[in-house]
Amino acid sequence: MRVWPAEDYTRVTLEHDGPLAFTHFMVRDPAQPVRLVVDIDGLDLTSTLKELVGKIEANDPYIALVRVGQNRPNVARLVIELKEDIKPQVFSLAPVAPYQHRLVLDLYPVNPPDPLLALLREQARPRNADPARSDNQPPPAPSQRAPASPTPRRDPDVQRIITVALDPGHGGEDPGAVGRGGTYEKTVTLEIGQRLRGLIAADPTMRVAMTRDADYFVPLRTRVEKARAVRADLLVSIHADAWIRPDARGSSVFALSEHGASSSAAAYMAKKENNADLVGGINLGSKDRQLQRMLLDLSTTAQINDSLKLGNAVLRELERINRLHKPRVEQASFAVLKAPDIPSILIETAFISNPEEEKRLRDDAYQDQMARAILAGIKRYFAKNPPLARSPLT
Repeated sequence: MRVWPAEDYTRVTLEHDGPLAFTHFMVRDPAQPVRLVVDIDGLDLTSTLKELVGKIEANDPYIALVRVGQNRPNVARLVIELKEDIKPQVFSLAPVAPYQHRLVLDLYPVNPPDPLLALLREQARPRNADPARSDNQPPPAPSQRAPASPTPRRDPDVQRIITVALDPGHGGEDPGAVGRGGTYEKTVTLEIGQRLRGLIAADPTMRVAMTRDADYFVPLRTRVEKARAVRADLLVSIHADAWIRPDARGSSVFALSEHGASSSAAAYMAKKENNADLVGGINLGSKDRQLQRMLLDLSTTAQINDSLKLGNAVLRELERINRLHKPRVEQASFAVLKAPDIPSILIETAFISNPEEEKRLRDDAYQDQMARAILAGIKRYFAKNPPLARSPLT
């Protein structure tokens, strides 16, 4: 039994050694709280099932409490009392990666928060006195400074605020790669993302939105949609590489390709990252799946060209703090990079499968170096490619 609360939605996962048959329905009685009822066939009430009650915390955004009971012989019932009305997605998943059969309950709010409005409100808050920190990030190592540059570089001459979408890879049910020391990719990508968010938020010419700001799963298509919803000027997806050999090392940057991968390694990486939806678990029965697939097939040559420029600018900064695994921007068909109108790159910060680089990925100083290098690359890109004018609001 696992619970993944987040502002976007709350996920409840029941993992079992066999497939679970189920039915579900909503109860909306004006005199009582809204409830989701799930009946699971072929399941008797067990101590493990009862543990779900204790896994719901008071600050869960959507669940007030859970009751479990034996509805009738061989049928267990879950009653989830909700804090507000939700649109449930209840579906099962076949075994994959480390998981057995899963029954997933995704509780989406009927009235989700407007991401662009939330971004504008965040921008209106007083800026943190410490430019290297955000509200949710740990302080950088005191001795850490930005990587030295051989020549001074002026800030880009922009006519409007630049919006950066940060995408910490994996999360929730999907841990990503796991280092030999037990480090989860999803953890270090979020930590680096939070540090980078703090740096961007401290810059008056920029604002930042995160595709996830906590440990929960976000489907790849949703990450793209989130970036488009805030009208991002670019999307940066943060990852940590892995390979079967522990001596593989270095940082890499990837962009989208229209005509196949630039190397067999890039093709492998894209396939591995695109499998995140299988591990994290998406509802394949979603009615808007065809529309979402169409959205992800609209990427343009102009977007790819801009992504390559952005990727090269970031790569030049990364080589100041770490060895490069590849000296150029690689290309492949990454689903998270398929926003048709947003330059998008995927950064493999280091090899989490390399014991030495795994230690660096856990290190506050290296995380801060990585965040600063990425920001320097973003500024280098916009210095040569100023964003197009928009209305003052956006």
